Amino acid sequence: MTDPTGMTGTAAAPRFGRGPLSRASAFVYTLLVVELLLLAATLPGLAGLVLLDRHAASAPLAVACLLPVGPALAAALYALHHRSLDLTELHPAAAFWRGYRTGLRGVVKLWVPYLGWMAVLAANLANFAVAGVPDWWAVLSVLIGVAATLWVANALVITSLFTFRARDVARLAAYFLTRSPRAALGNAGLLVVAAGVTLVASEAALAVLASAFASWVLLNSRPLIAEVRRDFTA
Repeated sequence: MTDPTGMTGTAAAPRFGRGPLSRASAFVYTLLVVELLLLAATLPGLAGLVLLDRHAASAPLAVACLLPVGPALAAALYALHHRSLDLTELHPAAAFWRGYRTGLRGVVKLWVPYLGWMAVLAANLANFAVAGVPDWWAVLSVLIGVAATLWVANALVITSLFTFRARDVARLAAYFLTRSPRAALGNAGLLVVAAGVTLVASEAALAVLASAFASWVLLNSRPLIAEVRRDFTA
């Protein structure tokens, strides 16, 4: 049947699963699935974090509990970046595990040194009172830890979405700390929020929001992703 404009009713009808409500539902569904898979992949470490006392001396053990988090976060970033907008074509679980498998080796090469460095900083801060070092050293250690965390956020985004050697990812992640300051500032804001959630609630509450935080990291990193794709890939 043809309307006065000459268009058929079938052609004018919007495709199911492509409307605004469907896209919003697809996004929420993807977030929930990715969150559940992220929690499953990091469960041993998260259990250890919840059981640890909130004491400075526990900081090195807390860092060790974070070992499974890096690969899981990279997989979450991959799945969220490659999510479908079509409600009828959602496969977030398959995307998560594909990202986990393909990015595991590259992520470990960067995540483990990062955690090692954070363990050193945590040990220094935990023993700050007996170390006899000036007060500014504690401030400097915190600033170094923040910079390292912003660096590793860039590194996880790059590793999860592109294929580079680990040393090239490390250089690009450092380069984009100054090249893309908006991304760094946005991720710094997320870091402050994450610290606040941990202090006010617990590490478990932060873990429940992990996929939402990963989504915001991707949003902050859009200029970084676009520039890497344009200037550093064939």
